[in-house]
Amino acid sequence: MKSVVLNGLTKDFSGVTVLKNINLDIQAGEFFALLGPSGCGKTTTMRCIAGFENPTTGEIKFGDDIVNDLSPNERNCGMVFQSYALFPHMNVFDNVAYSLNIQDLKKSNMFKKLSVYTRMLNSRLVKYSADIKKRVLDALEYVELTEHANKMVNELSGGQQQRVALARALVMEPKVLLMDEPLSNLDQKLRHSMRNTIRRIQQDLKITTIFVTHDQEEAMSMADRVAVMKDGVILQVGTPTDLYSNPKTPFIADFVGTSNILPGVIEKRENDLVHVTVGNQVIKSTSVHSTNDVKVIIRPENIHILDDKSERYDNYFEGKIELSTYLGSTVRYEIIVDQHRLVADTVYESGDSILKNGSTVKLGISPERVLLI
Repeated sequence: MKSVVLNGLTKDFSGVTVLKNINLDIQAGEFFALLGPSGCGKTTTMRCIAGFENPTTGEIKFGDDIVNDLSPNERNCGMVFQSYALFPHMNVFDNVAYSLNIQDLKKSNMFKKLSVYTRMLNSRLVKYSADIKKRVLDALEYVELTEHANKMVNELSGGQQQRVALARALVMEPKVLLMDEPLSNLDQKLRHSMRNTIRRIQQDLKITTIFVTHDQEEAMSMADRVAVMKDGVILQVGTPTDLYSNPKTPFIADFVGTSNILPGVIEKRENDLVHVTVGNQVIKSTSVHSTNDVKVIIRPENIHILDDKSERYDNYFEGKIELSTYLGSTVRYEIIVDQHRLVADTVYESGDSILKNGSTVKLGISPERVLLI
């Protein structure tokens, strides 16, 4: 495993700058996610790391070695693509062994090359060495596909095909594992299963892994740290809990989870509380901000719908439910307070009644849960 460092990375396409001074320090053995909407530059960043794109300026280092001038095959990166990129005419074993065959070709004489080419065309004619067999079977065991080694890839489910692609990357024992939206083609249940598989393998092998995704749930549930990107710029790097609890911009607050984002003006500071005017309401916060014009960030789970009139909060409002949505473990309410629409999430337990649209409700919000940006 190797650390990956990007210093001042930029990339231009036809005069358009798609990466703007990217600086990252990814630790050896870390699971690191690049998160952002389509077109933000996350895949281009990964392609530069892999060597598929040459940066316009900047430096890429694996450990202490600058790799800008190395070709993709010289960087020893394992790559898992969104489209799997499996060979339909090969069985599972041969797909995983393919990269080892390519490795054999590089160091073989002409006679050996012929046997390798023959094996790639038909593995029944030329047998694999004991070393290759062991490495392939070890990789298949990691992804729990040993019993499927002789199946053709079109006989596998989507999740199994994705695990074959992962095994093919792992069998090379790469310094860095790169994964470009590998779960986007799977249904929700398979995505959850593959998240656990990938995370388990990464923790077991302690391989430096860079994972590209536009799905904030994937990034938050799998990564040690996450870089949020937008328009070719890294907006914030942090742990999932840092990004969720302390977003630096309204974009991050909205992209990483769900947030109520309200424009406000700080009217006064009193003891440990900041009083912010939002429309016709005053919201109190313990957050600190250097300017008076702010964005007020409140997560839906931090808005409490009160059923006890004696229960009081420093922030206490009345509103009317406009829409209720049952989500299984939670109920999401859209509530009109003054001229603003707030989203509130409540835990649903069997037998609970769901509040009807048009109901008037009391809301409580703790000042500690009100963030000012």
